[in-house]
Amino acid sequence: MGLHLVDIYRSPNIGIFLKTNDKLLLAPRGLAPSKGEKLKEALGVSVCYTSIAGSRLLGPLVAMNNNGILVSRLTEDEEMREIAAATGMAIGRFDSKYTAVGNLIAANDSFALVSALLDSGTLHQVRDVLGTDVERMTIHEYTQVGALVVATNSGAATYPRLDEGEVSHIASLLGVEAYPTSVNGGVPYVSSGLVANSKNAIAGSQTTGPELVFITRALKV
Repeated sequence: MGLHLVDIYRSPNIGIFLKTNDKLLLAPRGLAPSKGEKLKEALGVSVCYTSIAGSRLLGPLVAMNNNGILVSRLTEDEEMREIAAATGMAIGRFDSKYTAVGNLIAANDSFALVSALLDSGTLHQVRDVLGTDVERMTIHEYTQVGALVVATNSGAATYPRLDEGEVSHIASLLGVEAYPTSVNGGVPYVSSGLVANSKNAIAGSQTTGPELVFITRALKV
């Protein structure tokens, strides 16, 4: 299908608005239908238009793979029901004082990289809902591992300033090849400008040719 470049609400920071797995894209309620159709076709998924805690900033407030979905503890009951009905998947409110679950977890169907900020009880919830093994980590002293890694069952794109050993460690945990890259012309927080599943990826409109090469290599799209 080929990697697509898009804006959401005239922003290249598409990862703050969207979350996907291999079957479903969560997109903000009110997104233009033509844009939703373009995203649906690019990723080979169905689309669920929703909000989290009344917000359209879905990316930082959701962690998901093909096994389950973790949403911010601020998520409203009606939003939980809406997402559960659309997906048929296990969904849980993130049992943590931290609300930006999407910034704290990067997961595929094999493994979840989770922030060192999270306690053991939260790790059990991640295992239960996402159905994976987990490992706490920091990445270059950053605790927001979900902001620094985009993982699928095909590959992983990581924070660009990692050394070879760090990239190899992440790759071995996730069970896929991984490569470092930036997005949108040098932004190191890859999940802010990149949304991907095992079939394809979409990147923010300011992503450069060299970055696209690295993203394509990383995610096998």
